[in-house]
This record gives sequence, structure tokens and C-alpha cells, in this order.
Amino acid sequence: MRKKIVAGNWKMNTTPAQGLKLANEVNDMAASAPTDVELIIAPPLTHIPLITQALAKSRVKVSAQNCAAWEKGAYTGEVSAEMISSTGATHVIVGHSERREYFSENNEMLLNKIKIAMQNGLTPIFCCGEKLNERDSNQYFNVIEKQISEVLFKLDTKEMGNIIIAYEPIWAIGTGKTASPEQAQEIHAFIRQIVSKKFGDELAKSTSILYGGSCKPDNAKEIFAKADVDGGLIGGAALKAEDFIAIAKSFPK
Repeated sequence: MRKKIVAGNWKMNTTPAQGLKLANEVNDMAASAPTDVELIIAPPLTHIPLITQALAKSRVKVSAQNCAAWEKGAYTGEVSAEMISSTGATHVIVGHSERREYFSENNEMLLNKIKIAMQNGLTPIFCCGEKLNERDSNQYFNVIEKQISEVLFKLDTKEMGNIIIAYEPIWAIGTGKTASPEQAQEIHAFIRQIVSKKFGDELAKSTSILYGGSCKPDNAKEIFAKADVDGGLIGGAALKAEDFIAIAKSFPK
């Protein structure tokens, strides 16, 4: 059985005090979410030590939003996977479209990040997805296959078994647009198919693939009902505990 996962990416929002309050609210409401749904929050790096300490006995796991592509050294402003792991965080988001676009992260860097993250006991949440012009020109299958083949296909089977994939239609992030449940299913099934070709059907069937494009309480149910959608990487809706938990309750019973 694949894990059902709802992960909240807070992006560059909240102060440490606000973040701690939000994390505690999520924790307080977590008992109402189904026990088979894994809950992950990804606050800004400055908040993580506070939040991991507060959630030490919680079912809610903590992820970083990014990590360095190097183990250590003269990389001013960077935060290593070892540093993140030492805080008690368990996951790290790698390759988010905003990191690719605004910080020019390429596939070689992302592969380095994944390797170093796993060496430090972190579970990578690997993001892939297409821009609006790539969807409109029907290039989206090629774009996604290239992103996956140039990063995840460089892993061995054991490493790949520790990866969570998040499909993010970039045209639907923060725009109010959302991929239809059918569009989400089409891409999720395609991702699972290409993972199966490289790593085998058993591993592909056990890999969780999350939807990451403006997922909200009012559309999560339809999206999560699709066979190859295993949860969501949530943006704006993760900044309200009640919305985040409502999404976690949206899986078909």
C-alpha cells in the first residue's frame, strides 16, 4: 500500500512565533485526520528547531523547504542537509518550481541535493512539473520525463524507494487555476508508468505521488479520488490549520 501524504509548504511566510502557533494548531487538530494519512509541514528554516521540539511526540512530521547541493564548506548563506537533519526534521523538498526558476537550480544540482539529503537520513520530496507554455504546446510529457530521467533515474532502486514525488503544474501555483482531476490523474499515471519502466512495477506502485497545484479543501476530494493521486503538496491552504487538516480528511473512505 502506498502512503497517503499531505505536506504543507509554508514558503516564505510566518515569523518563528507565528509558525510555532500554526504548527501547534495543526498538531491539535491532527487527531481528527485519518490515521493512515501522513502529515508533514515545511516551515521556513528559521522555525524548524522550535517546531521539531514542540512536535517531538506528534504524528506531524517536519520538512525543510530546501537544502544545499554541497555537504559543507564556503557556501555563505546555504544550509546543509546535515544541519537540517540535526534539527529533527525528517524530510526536505527538492526541485520546487520556484527554486528552479528564481534560483536557477538545474537537474545536476537537484541530484546532488537528493543524494546528500538521503545520506543524512532525510526523505526527499522531489518536485516536477510544466509551465503554461509547455502545457499549451503539448510538451508537458517530455518536460516531466526529462526532469525525472535526469535526476531520479540516476538513483539506484534502494534510493528511489525513499523518494516522494510531487507533481506541480506550475501554471496552477498561486494563480487560482487548478488542474482538473482528470489532468492530475493523467500526469500521475504517466509518472508512475515511467518510474515502472526504469525501476519496475513493484517500486512504481509503492511510490507516493502528490499533487501540488492550488489544492484546497473544496477541490481536494475530487483530486484525491483519482487512482494515482496519493495526496498533496499544499501551498497557501497550509497556512490555515483548519484548511490543511480538512485537505487531509479528503481521501476517499
